[in-house]
Amino acid sequence: MFKWKTAVAALSLGLVVAVLMLSQQKRADAAAKTATLTALDYAEIGQVVNRYGQAIDTCSNNGYDYADLYTPDGVFIDKITPNGFAKGGVVLAKGREQLAEVVGGGSFGCKRPAKGPTATPGDGPVAWNGWSHVMVNHVITPAREGATGRVYLLMLGMTGPGSLQRDGGYEDVYLKTAAGWRIKSRTHVRLRAWHNPLLQTPDLQ
Repeated sequence: MFKWKTAVAALSLGLVVAVLMLSQQKRADAAAKTATLTALDYAEIGQVVNRYGQAIDTCSNNGYDYADLYTPDGVFIDKITPNGFAKGGVVLAKGREQLAEVVGGGSFGCKRPAKGPTATPGDGPVAWNGWSHVMVNHVITPAREGATGRVYLLMLGMTGPGSLQRDGGYEDVYLKTAAGWRIKSRTHVRLRAWHNPLLQTPDLQ
């Protein structure tokens, strides 16, 4: 009887140890799947975001400097306009050609006609005439397949010369490619998208 009880106790202890080891292994596997970013990774992602502002404002290289900041299948998503917000996000451009065109380049040739001093995006001798994108408070977070990011968007000149206003922000997914870090997706969101729920409004404005 004593030997039987000893065997059962030993078996139970073994099962407990096995369960604990399995649990620890699962946690280790999960941790291994989460990317660890180096200081250089953070700096390179930051440079991509800085180059984004200059490329979109100048329509440089006929819009392809902007497009090449994305992965080949990269997307730009509208979640700030009434239509984009109502639908939970609308893809405005996907892939290199569409991304170049969304800033007025590509087949448009950066030559859309101007409509006045407060022209809409893509109007004027070059795309985004008179506007400047300024991105601040950029936060980068390691993710399983690369990194994610959030950044506030300020617009200079959007409502006239010298004007400055907050224009929501961007939610990003970054991927490290053979050519370096690139944007896999960028979603333009409303001002209160990241606010505490108690401070949000239904329209997130």
